[in-house]
Amino acid sequence: MSHIENVFNLVRARLQAEKVKLWEEPYYMEGVGSIEIVMEELAKRYAQFLGIEVSNCMSALSELQDHALRKLAARREFSETGMATFKVRRIDNRSGTTTMLEIKCDLNSLGSELQAAIAAKLQLSNPQHVKCIASGKMVAPNVTLGAQSLKNNQAVIVIIGQGDNKNAGLYERLNKIKSDVEAVVASQNRLMEMEDQDGNPVFLPPEENRALLLALGFCEKAKAAMQREDYEESLLLLLEGDEKFATCKSSFLESVDNFALLNLDIVWCYMCLKNVSQLPDAEARLAICERSFRRSYGDNFERLYALKGRDCPERALFMRLKLLQGIVLFHQNRRDEAFERFEAASTLLKELKVDEDKLLLLMEMGFGMGEARLALRSCSGSGGNIDQAVQFIQERKKKLSDARKQSKKERKVHGDANRENAKDEGWVNPRSVCTLVEMGFDTKLATLALRHTENDIARALDMLEKNSAALHAALSETCTDIRADENQMAALQLLGFDEATIRAALESTGNSVEGTIEFLLMTLQSEAKLKEFLEGVKQLASDGNDGPSTSSQAQNSSIIALVMAKARELESLKAYERFHSDISQSDQDYLDLPLIHEEQLLGEYRRLLEQ
Repeated sequence: MSHIENVFNLVRARLQAEKVKLWEEPYYMEGVGSIEIVMEELAKRYAQFLGIEVSNCMSALSELQDHALRKLAARREFSETGMATFKVRRIDNRSGTTTMLEIKCDLNSLGSELQAAIAAKLQLSNPQHVKCIASGKMVAPNVTLGAQSLKNNQAVIVIIGQGDNKNAGLYERLNKIKSDVEAVVASQNRLMEMEDQDGNPVFLPPEENRALLLALGFCEKAKAAMQREDYEESLLLLLEGDEKFATCKSSFLESVDNFALLNLDIVWCYMCLKNVSQLPDAEARLAICERSFRRSYGDNFERLYALKGRDCPERALFMRLKLLQGIVLFHQNRRDEAFERFEAASTLLKELKVDEDKLLLLMEMGFGMGEARLALRSCSGSGGNIDQAVQFIQERKKKLSDARKQSKKERKVHGDANRENAKDEGWVNPRSVCTLVEMGFDTKLATLALRHTENDIARALDMLEKNSAALHAALSETCTDIRADENQMAALQLLGFDEATIRAALESTGNSVEGTIEFLLMTLQSEAKLKEFLEGVKQLASDGNDGPSTSSQAQNSSIIALVMAKARELESLKAYERFHSDISQSDQDYLDLPLIHEEQLLGEYRRLLEQ
C-alpha cells in the first residue's frame, strides 16, 4: 500500500467523522462545479489535523469529490433508464490494478453481455476470456446480472485470460483443469479420495462426497498456482471451489478446516493482487475462517493445543489470519483494532521463525524443506532441537503409514458394500462395517444390518444379536448358486477373450456384465494392450452398425458400450496424471508457509500506522 493510498484513507475517514458531503454546497454547486476556495480551506484544515501535505490532502479531496459526483450521476441514470453502472477494475499478478473503467449494462442482461461490454472496452476479441468477480463470486455468463445480486455502482474485478505471454493460456488452462478435476472425481477407480490430517479415510454419502471432492480438487490446483505466485489463476480456481462447497449441506464442513482455509486463501489472493475493492467480501470471508477455526480448535485453540501442543504448525495459519484481519481493519481506518491484530501476528511470527542453519542441517540429512521447517516449528518450545525434530518427522511418518494401512481395509469394505449404490439411499459406512466385523460378525450380515438401520451401529448390533435369523433369510434370498449365463458367454467371446476366463468372470460377478468387463479388462497386462483391445472393439462396433438389427446385436452393442466406458476411465487416468503433476506430495503442505511475504506486509502496514 502506498503513502498516497494511506492519505486517501485518512481523509475519507475524517470526512465521514465530520459528515462532510463534498457533492453539496458549499463544496459544490450545480452549474458551477467544485468551489475551489472552500475546498482549499478544507484541505489546509485537514492537512494540519492529520499531519499530511496540503497538496496531497487537496488531491485526495478532489478525487473523492469526483468519485461521489460520478456515483450520484450513475444513480440518476439508473433511476431514469434502468442502466446500471459498474466500477470495473482489471487486475493482474505484476501490478495489481492495471485498468479502471466504467461499464454500463442493464441488470436484466446476462453475465455474458457484461463480459462482452468489458471485452469491447478493452479491445479484446474473445469475451469468454473475461472473468468477472463481484462480491466474492464469479459472474456466471448464462444468468442475468440481477439474479446474481449485482447492483448499480457495484465494484467488479476482472481477470483476463489472454493478452500477454504470461496469461496467453489462462482461459484454456482453467478449462482443462476443470475438465481434469471433474474426470478424476467421476472416475470409478476412485483416483481421488478424502482423508484427515492423520491419513484416516473420510467417508461420506456418494453425492456429497462428489461435491466435496470437486471443491477440494479445485483448491489443490489453486494451492499449486499459489506456490508459483500465480494469484490470478489461484483466485479463479478457489472461487470455483467455493461454488462447489456452497452445494454441500454436510455438517462435515463444520468439523474440518477445509472451508476455512479456502476463505483464507481467497483473501490472501486479494491481498497479493493488491485488490482492496473486495474489502466487504474479504471481511466476511475472514469472519467465516475465524468462526470455523474456533469451532474446530476451540475458542482459544485449546482443543488443538491439547492435542498437538502449543508449538503446533497450525500457528502459521493463525498468523496469516491475524495479518489479513489487520489489513482489512486498516483500510476501514479502524487503526486501533488493526494495531492489535498486527501485534498478535508479530508475536506469532517470532514464535514461528526457524534457525536457517538447523533447517539446512535437516535438509542435508535427507529431509525435505517443508517437513524440516514444520518439524522445527513443532519443536520450537525446545529451541528447535535437531534430535526432537528428527523424531517428530519419523513419528509423523509412522502415524501416517499405520493410518493408511487401516484405510486400505476400510476402503475395500467401502467398495464392496456400496458398489451398487450410486445414490445416498442405501449407502453403508465402511467404518461401521469394520467395527461389526471386528466384533465377530459376518461382513455381508453386518452390511445388511447397517443398511436396514441407516448406519445406526447400535441398532445394527441389536439386530445382529436378536434377529440374525431374519438377516440370514434375507441374505439367502439374494445369494444363490450362480452359473455363467451362456448368452453373455457367447457375446463376450466376440471380444476375443477365452472361454475359461469369461466363465470365471461371469460366475465371480454374479453374471454382472459391467463387473465381468472390469474383470476381463484387468487381465490385460498393460495400457498399450488395453488401447489395442479398445481399437478392436471400436471396429467391432462399426461392423455391427452395418448389419440388420437383432436381439443378439442389441446385446453386443450394450456390451460394447460398457467396454467403451472403460476408454473414458483411461482418459480419467490421463487427467489424474495432469492433475497430480504439480500437486505437492506432502499432506501438510498447507501448513508450510515460509511467511516471507507475510513478514514484508506486516512491516509495511506497521510503518503506515506510524505515519
